[in-house]
Amino acid sequence: METGVKPYRLLVTGSRNWDDITTIAAAIEQALIDSGGRPVIVVHGACPSGADRHADHYARWLRGRGCSVDVEQHPAQGHPTEDFGPWPECGPFRNKHMVSLGADACLAFIGPCTSPRCHRPRPHPSHGASHCAHLAEQAGIPVRRFTA
Repeated sequence: METGVKPYRLLVTGSRNWDDITTIAAAIEQALIDSGGRPVIVVHGACPSGADRHADHYARWLRGRGCSVDVEQHPAQGHPTEDFGPWPECGPFRNKHMVSLGADACLAFIGPCTSPRCHRPRPHPSHGASHCAHLAEQAGIPVRRFTA
């Protein structure tokens, strides 16, 4: 990553079951354009599946092809600098932390809720990704929403 230039922070949030890799790739490539040539940091919640995983892999693939892209992971559990508490309450605290670090833009890939713990009538959007996108909007971060 280049030094002396403020990186373009791209916050990515998304459903655990998001599998539309093409949409994620196109959105990240648009962010590279929007960055105006600044290095890009893809910030995400380190979920091992879904949107976080696909964004992480695509960002690393771009970096391997010479693009100035890096990845910043913020797992809800086992975070290297923060204790967000026990599962499942740790997710919202992690989202708040990621948003508090600031971002130039947020990409939200929101699919339907599939949580077996959820008792709300279906269909409705994924809770975690919707929450993070809402926090980003409240913080003044421009959010681009994609829905499945």
